[in-house]
Order: sequence, then C-alpha cells, then structure tokens
Amino acid sequence: MAKRFGVVLVILLMLVSIPTMTFAATDDPVVIYFFPGGSPGCSFATVVYRGATHAADILGDRVEMHYLWSDWSPQTMVTQLEQAIAASPDGIAIMGHPGDDAYRPLVEEARAKGIIITSMNTTLPELQAQFAGEGFGYVGQGLYESGWTLGQGILHRADVQAGDKALVWGLKSQPTRGLRTIGVIDALEDGGLIVDYIEISPEVDRDAATGIPVIVGYMMANPDTKVVVTDHGNLTSAQMTYFEAAGYAPGEIFGAGFDLSPATVDSIEAGYTHLVLDQQPFLQGFLPIMQIYLTKSFGFAGLHIDTGGGLITPENIGFVAPLAEQGIR
Repeated sequence: MAKRFGVVLVILLMLVSIPTMTFAATDDPVVIYFFPGGSPGCSFATVVYRGATHAADILGDRVEMHYLWSDWSPQTMVTQLEQAIAASPDGIAIMGHPGDDAYRPLVEEARAKGIIITSMNTTLPELQAQFAGEGFGYVGQGLYESGWTLGQGILHRADVQAGDKALVWGLKSQPTRGLRTIGVIDALEDGGLIVDYIEISPEVDRDAATGIPVIVGYMMANPDTKVVVTDHGNLTSAQMTYFEAAGYAPGEIFGAGFDLSPATVDSIEAGYTHLVLDQQPFLQGFLPIMQIYLTKSFGFAGLHIDTGGGLITPENIGFVAPLAEQGIR
C-alpha cells in the first residue's frame, strides 16, 4: 500500500511542478462524474466535494467535472450510476454504500462501454478485485478496522469497566458500510461493555437534527449509559446539541464518533466529544479524480489507499482545528 501511495504522490508532484508536459493522447478533457455522497452543505460530503474540486482545479481544463449528490441514499446512488453511464463519460467515481451486488450489473455495463469506475468511502471488494486492472481503486477507510480502532480507543480513554453500558448509533444494516458499526460494537463488547444499538433512520441520515428526540428519549430511559458512539459524521457533529438537549453537562457522557467538521471541533473543545476517528474525507474526493485521470491517460491500475487511521482527541485537536475550519480535515 505504501508503494502504491508513493506512486500517487510522485505523479501529483509531476502534475503540479510540470504543467507544460503532455498528459494525454488527446486534447479533449477527461469527463468525470463524481458522487460526493450526501447533500450540499453536509459536513462530511462537503469536505469530499472540496477535495474533488481541488483535484479538478489542479488538472484544469484537462478534466470536465459533473457532481451528483445523493443524500446518502443507496437507492439514489444506484439510480445516479445508471444516469451517469447513460451520459457516456470517461470515468465515474462512486460511493460504495449500495454494495457489490447492487452495483455489479451497472459496473459491468460501464466497463463494457469503456467507462472507468473507481470508488471511495465504502469498499466494494468483489468489484474492485474484478476490475482493479482497469482502474477500479478505492480511497477510504478499512471499515471494520476503523470501527475496531475507535472502539479500542474508547476502552483505553473512557472511564469504563466491564458491565458498563454504551450506545452505538449506526448503520449496521447497510451492506459493507455496516462493517464499521460492527467493528465498534465488537471492540466494546470484547472489552466487557454492554452495548445497546440504534439504527440510524433515513430521516436522521439526511438531517442529524431530526435525531434529537431519538437520543433524548434513549438517554432518559437509560441514564446509566457511559458512552455514546455515533457512526456517522453528521451525527458526530451534532453530539453537543444531542447531549445538551438530553440535559447532560460536558464530560458526563463520553462522546465518540467519526469525521471532523467545525461543529465537531467545537464539541471536542467544549468537552462533549472525546474521541473521533478521522477518515480524511478530503482525500476521498481528491484521489479518485486523480485515479480516473491517471488510468485514462496512462493506463494505471486501481490504487487501494486507506485513509482511516487517525484518532482525534482533546489533546491534539489544536493542531487539526484550523484545517477543519478550512474544510481540509
């Protein structure tokens, strides 16, 4: 993996430092359809989008970009892939939430038409294995591993012991994407915690504010809860709102979750959120654009790049906070 990422870095340096070199066999721009994931203004998807637009800015008129927002709906993503294929672009960068089975006939159709497909955020291991030689890569976290890492971090940092109660609010029902939720649950249960689980509804998935009654109702019914994990960047950004609405002061609940945003930074600094796994969504936007461009121009195979290794705590938030404000971290 390190060697593959090294190849990307070398070529990015070439793109930046040698703007006059010949990049492709044609003067026509590489046409790319890109799935940022959520909706415009979504704390996570906006950072993905910003990464993609930054890559497009570097490439300039060598690419032509089209963005399709999905409100995190797997069904919408499948429909949008159908629409994108109908437009016959050079490449499409998809979020993997619908899973291998839902996407397979469309990816096979796209490849039959010569369209490059690559993925980000949620793995599509079967399709990636099938089409890696044709540019199908992945930029994102290792899902189960990211969940396990956060869960282990909670056990090490929270004041908990075997028999204490934790709530995990996640997306376990989604194929592949649910592995991150399962990883968190497995790690906490391995540490002896009693884990309650709530599935994030489509309404809360689209708008985290609609989750306030859910968390308030749960906390009122379970006042002995020590840890709350939100397996969704938008929900993590709302933890301070959730805990205040439930009547909790900073530090009374150990809040943990995924992905940075300005609101999550505020929650960490205010003492409501204590541990966040940053899967670096800017890279999930930036690198798939480069993947498609490099495959189209030079025939590079798919690159698998894990972006989900960093844990953010109150001790290191000072360094990354300015970057979160800029929408980079």
